Amino acid sequence: MGRLKVTQIKSGIGGKQNQRDTLRSLGLKRISDTVVKEDRPEIRGMVQTVTHLVTVEEVE
Repeated sequence: MGRLKVTQIKSGIGGKQNQRDTLRSLGLKRISDTVVKEDRPEIRGMVQTVTHLVTVEEVE
């Protein structure tokens, strides 16, 4: 499986609680934070929850 590079581009302030919790679960704390995660269905689901707050790239 590949890996996903997830970068936070917008703030979670003012969003729903589950979206803020999802950002924290992904390891994102502030704008421009980037994490690399395994491409798994659980991670894809978390990214789908906050798709308007993050950008996603596939990396090798």
